[in-house]
Amino acid sequence: MLLFSILTAAVAPGISLLTYFYLKDRYDAEPIHMVVRVFLLGVLIVLPIMVIQRGLLLWLGDGPILFSFTVSAGVEELLKWFVLYHIIFNHTEFDEPYDGIVYAVAISLGFATVENVLYAVFQPASVGSLLIRALLPVSGHALFGVTMGYYVGKAKFAREANKKRNYLMLAAAVPLVEHGVYDYIMGSGSTYWVWFIVPLMGYLWIKGVRKMNRANARSPFRMLGHEEEIKL
Repeated sequence: MLLFSILTAAVAPGISLLTYFYLKDRYDAEPIHMVVRVFLLGVLIVLPIMVIQRGLLLWLGDGPILFSFTVSAGVEELLKWFVLYHIIFNHTEFDEPYDGIVYAVAISLGFATVENVLYAVFQPASVGSLLIRALLPVSGHALFGVTMGYYVGKAKFAREANKKRNYLMLAAAVPLVEHGVYDYIMGSGSTYWVWFIVPLMGYLWIKGVRKMNRANARSPFRMLGHEEEIKL
């Protein structure tokens, strides 16, 4: 019973955040089965990410900047981008800019949920520690996904090839930098880390909400009167 409670507490933040971002799609909600599939893709990429990261650690070492921006953020964000681009980018269900955010958040939270479960099982987990993880790493992954999905959505509907390529590069590079900064702060060992991570998370949330609103505003379905569509 205790293990079940711990696992439930570990899974709940990812599911809750995914539901939140899904319901923020104002005009044309994605099929739930597609969102679940992409979430499960995020679950499946955990193992290859761990293998690649282990190899890079043995090869490059674990210096704080190298680890934060290459081993951790670099591997995780680039593999998420790779899966998102090759499986979702040309899918017929990807038919409005906000869809990029939904799918990028789904794959990010699939990964973050497994990471959270592993932490809860193999580390001494308390309600407080799981709450902090919900507010920081799980939310962080979701917000990195918002950034990635926003630029993937812009790339999807860009008419010029150069713009499409540039947006795809930004979709990989910007969340990688955000994630790297986050990891560097959390791994710095400083007793003042909270004074840096709180402003960073505030910035990511404000920027993320703005990007969500912009993506919704560019929906081709916005003139069809679907604002009040019930998506459940």
